[in-house]
Amino acid sequence: MMPVTSTYRVQVRPDFDLDRTAELAPYLSALGVTHLYSAPLLAATPGSEHGYDVVDPTRTNPELGGRPGLERLAAALRRLRLGLVVDIVPDHLGVSRPEANPAWWSVLHDGRSSPYADWFDIDWARGKLTIPVLGSAEALDELTIAGDELHYSGHRYPIAPDTSGGSPRDVHDRQHYRLVDWRLGNSEVNYRRFVAVSDLAALRVEDEAVFHATHAEILSWVADGLVDGLRVDHPDGLRDPAQYLHRLRSAIGPRWLVVQKILAYAEALPADWPVDGTTGYDALRLVGGLFIDPDAKPSFPPREPLHQAVLAGKRAAATDLLATELTRLVRLEPGLVNARRAGAALAEIAAQLPVYRSYLARGGRPGSGRDLIRGALGHAWQRYPVEVDALTNALLDEDREIAIRFQQFTAAVMAKGVEDTAFYRWNRFIAVNEVGGAPDRFGVAPAEFHQSAATYQDTSMTTLSTHDTKRGEDVRARLAVLSELAPAWHDQAAVWSARYPLGDPDFESLLWQTAVGTWPIARERLHAYAEKAAREAATSTTWAEPNLVFEDRMHAVIDAMYDDDYLSETLTDFAAEITPAGWSNSLGQKLVQLTMPGVPDVYQGSELWDNWLVDPDTRRPVDFTERADLLSDLDAGMLPPVDATGAAKLLVTSRALRLRRDRPDLFTGYAPVRASGPNAQHVVAFDRGGAITVVTRLPVRLAMAGGWTADDRLDLHDGPWRDALTGASGARDIAKLFGRYPVALLVREAS
Repeated sequence: MMPVTSTYRVQVRPDFDLDRTAELAPYLSALGVTHLYSAPLLAATPGSEHGYDVVDPTRTNPELGGRPGLERLAAALRRLRLGLVVDIVPDHLGVSRPEANPAWWSVLHDGRSSPYADWFDIDWARGKLTIPVLGSAEALDELTIAGDELHYSGHRYPIAPDTSGGSPRDVHDRQHYRLVDWRLGNSEVNYRRFVAVSDLAALRVEDEAVFHATHAEILSWVADGLVDGLRVDHPDGLRDPAQYLHRLRSAIGPRWLVVQKILAYAEALPADWPVDGTTGYDALRLVGGLFIDPDAKPSFPPREPLHQAVLAGKRAAATDLLATELTRLVRLEPGLVNARRAGAALAEIAAQLPVYRSYLARGGRPGSGRDLIRGALGHAWQRYPVEVDALTNALLDEDREIAIRFQQFTAAVMAKGVEDTAFYRWNRFIAVNEVGGAPDRFGVAPAEFHQSAATYQDTSMTTLSTHDTKRGEDVRARLAVLSELAPAWHDQAAVWSARYPLGDPDFESLLWQTAVGTWPIARERLHAYAEKAAREAATSTTWAEPNLVFEDRMHAVIDAMYDDDYLSETLTDFAAEITPAGWSNSLGQKLVQLTMPGVPDVYQGSELWDNWLVDPDTRRPVDFTERADLLSDLDAGMLPPVDATGAAKLLVTSRALRLRRDRPDLFTGYAPVRASGPNAQHVVAFDRGGAITVVTRLPVRLAMAGGWTADDRLDLHDGPWRDALTGASGARDIAKLFGRYPVALLVREAS
């Protein structure tokens, strides 16, 4: 078992399978990482580009090369002293292609008598298994029979024994399932889903037999020495995350184990989870905020308080997107007098909860989860006093079914209501509208950063970009520059909005910030992103009922960015003006993330500049040949300028990762390093125990002040010091230290 010091995330998929991934081993070794960190590798929906829709947990994905491909990948990595970390998805299985999922097919075929019926969290009390797939209720007349299957518009469903005869609709009515209009998915589905995705059916891994059946293949990877660590997706969806994680820990032993737990600001990971940490969204907020000017907050007034946008998004998620889950909760308490108002009260309690999940008393500070629930109950009582009084004892009793399921419900409400709704609506400054972010907190002061970094769990992952981030790290770094140029930005955005109005000021703000943060961006990518963002916001258009008039107007504005000379030129000029400072921020946040306490992860391709947006944009192909060639040039002695090639970022990434890998003795502590002089506030520096990170923050304000002076000094103990990025000696004179790059990584030279 190889200790995990750093990871490199690869989106393994059918067009970039395990054998192609194995070809990356020499590059990853040269880059300096210790482990490849892979997307899920179990058999997924055929053609899946991400792997989170596992259909058969008993097999390594044959489209990726199957078990032999995984063994070849592990061997290729081991030859270069690299290890493997794999993402796993215990919460759900993909069911959009029933014929690809043996367990789901069996349940459709045999109903409650299926040996797999207990795998899925199905509410059989509500009748047949409900599948939202039809284009309309009348589409039942479009069913056809093919052998022992019912077919509809490319979808296949089994016909149970002794149920044939008559029309396809007659046959359908005799099955253990019923096909309904897809629009009814949020209200009539009777199986628990991943958040509000009807194509992902939740698993009952709390059942020990289900756990072992769905984890046998994963655990065989561990037993055979193919993987060194696991990343657990969405633990908050599980019935009992602590129980699951203890069972998993017992099965994998001391291997690295991290969870995709989204922590609210100042929230701690539950103390009874036997894990090594999170996947780093807490670090992302901390590091990214360091490069935002907190003094600019008054210059970015919101159109409404964040908590109002969050409440609106969560209420809508609870009552609309998750209506079927809400109905199930209400049915668990049959003594409630008014079911409709009880449902509204439960939705309000969930909306008022400030975290994804309370855990009641099972972890964290004793009583903290219970206190959070009490706080939410108190707020909800103001609107639904009778119903809240009737629900209070039940929701605070961790052994009651409604209390357990309510915790799963609140996680989904937060994910859909905040991440996927409010963060597309509340757009005063989108650099902070990120998974795990706190948009109402504008920037992170150096003192706050140092305090948090000093206590960051050294085995927890740190990251700047993931497959789930709303925008890539370099987009956020460039947008951070707007905090230093607030008046100029607001004036320019106002001109654009006046000339190209959409009638939705909040979305206009999102669109203009996205354009300057990514420019130049391919036209089709911006169109695709804007359509997704507008429908997620659900103010002027929605997924269920697209407003084509608004969307046509939106797409016309985007086309004008490329075709209208005035807009194209002013957009290009403004983006060009902020890009150099954005590059400075990018290098700074990258070096901080790679050298602070924690296990740094590099998302595929982000060692060069990236202007990625939300998925599926995050899964665009990466040119690894370009990166390998550039790295060879750097190793031959090239010191690149900070320019559009991104080679300077590759230099920072590779030198930091190599130093962590080769000199772990230099990364055993944490202490802030002081700077003095008129520009001291533009320096962030810390000593990890022999390796000293020094970065520039707020570069525009620094330039406005005249730049570094001879009086700007770094307070270092005895040297001499060498910059691992450039090889240059000397460190105290900041102007000299930052002569080539706005960052430095200092190591004491041998005397």
